[in-house]
Amino acid sequence: MRQEPAADWEYEVPTSGSKRLPPDSGYVDALKNQGYGFEVAVADLIDNSLDAGAQNIVVHFLRDDNRLLSLLIVDDGHGMKDADLDAAMTVGRRRAYDDQALGMYGTGLKAASLSHSDALTVVSTTKTSRAAGRQLTSASLADGYRCDTVTPRYAQTLIDRYDGIIQWHGTIVRWDKVRAFETVESSQTDRFLSEAIQKLETHLGLYLHRFLDRGALNIDIVIEDVHTGDELDHTGVEPLDPFNYRVPGKRGYPSEFTAPVEGIGELRLRAHIWPAKSPRAEYKLIGPLAERQGFYFYRNNRLVQAGGWNGQRGSKDTRLNLARIELDLPPRRNSVFSLDVKKEGVTATQAFARGIEKAVDTEGRSFHTYLEDAQSVYREGSSRTEITRRPVIPPGKGFDPRIKDAIRKELPEKRGEDAISISWDTLPAHRFFELDRENRIIQLNRDHRDVFNVGQHGGSNDAPVLKTLLYLMLEELFGFARWEKKRSDQVDYWNSILLSAVNVQRDRYTN
Repeated sequence: MRQEPAADWEYEVPTSGSKRLPPDSGYVDALKNQGYGFEVAVADLIDNSLDAGAQNIVVHFLRDDNRLLSLLIVDDGHGMKDADLDAAMTVGRRRAYDDQALGMYGTGLKAASLSHSDALTVVSTTKTSRAAGRQLTSASLADGYRCDTVTPRYAQTLIDRYDGIIQWHGTIVRWDKVRAFETVESSQTDRFLSEAIQKLETHLGLYLHRFLDRGALNIDIVIEDVHTGDELDHTGVEPLDPFNYRVPGKRGYPSEFTAPVEGIGELRLRAHIWPAKSPRAEYKLIGPLAERQGFYFYRNNRLVQAGGWNGQRGSKDTRLNLARIELDLPPRRNSVFSLDVKKEGVTATQAFARGIEKAVDTEGRSFHTYLEDAQSVYREGSSRTEITRRPVIPPGKGFDPRIKDAIRKELPEKRGEDAISISWDTLPAHRFFELDRENRIIQLNRDHRDVFNVGQHGGSNDAPVLKTLLYLMLEELFGFARWEKKRSDQVDYWNSILLSAVNVQRDRYTN
């Protein structure tokens, strides 16, 4: 029976005036605590660079001896003028994004940066405007959300410092008072950087692999000693494609499925089955396998979720570790999918789960059949004998980044171990190398450096073949708690033999 509305009910609430209510300081605390991991925060800043049309990006760590100072993200995008900088640094301001942009909410620059640093500086230049900059700090935010203007002279000086990247236009985002840096003990700086860069390289390589794969983007991670000006490490980020296997685990895959999803229409997905026990980095390096099974969502070619079932299945099933599904989100916002502010997770309504249950591929197979096929390949692979490779202490300073990357991909790493460095030092004439086990250094006799560099000036990462062979030969010796006489004898005869080989090489070189 239809009831008449109460006489005093209003379908629109009447108002009698308005006033502005700016956010209080508590909003800044909320902004700082969005749960950004370090590598996730950096990736969010790189999204801004990509939206600005950048092709070359450098993640630059600055250190002074063992003290970490700052982090900078440098790009060659189209840059920002004064008004654009003001808009970018306004807390709580939403901006308009087109359907192809990687940005969504307009909070990434501030939230990602303030999650890790107490001072955010942005300096930029365009083809038609001078260098300009803005700075937000914890103190300025507490002072009524004040944004400070960087002096034009400093802005231009910083732009000029990176003239190898920024020529006519570009942007630099600088973090100072980085909280993680300030808590690192000086003796742990190298370990911290090694672990941070490894995570950063993996995360960027995975979440931006489509951009890197097609050659539209170069990302370098650089460590510089500001006291000496030396570049201590330089790592190029390589794509880490989660579907980059040579041969699929089962014939007939990958397979194209179509799912009818209410509110969207037909949704296409590409279902893959990895080969069992694959040694490839793209399978092993991107996290626990049980967490990497499931859906890989992309938005405008940027990965925004790496694994997970989004309500399609109740829990993780180890037998589905080989199952990965590639899925591009619709470009426009919709009622089915929502993306978290950090862009590393997608929430889907039950409409998606219902649509997946009805999905079929071009051969008429159901999605359930695909899952059974993935489980079958896993079971068959589990019955095979697997060779376990011994974990190693990772290489550090003195090794070319490409060598470190190759070792990391082929051999499991001992966690929590200081890396092994290698350097040219002054040693007695009868020694080709020495082991400084306490400081984890392989010392090479600098008197023989010219033999391996063929008369050329050697950089810190020179003689890559020699250094790699010595690392593979000596790495295990750094792991022994007790140093027995037989190991000293082994090092002695290795020295004797290697010195003979060096003398033969020198004779051939001089003659």
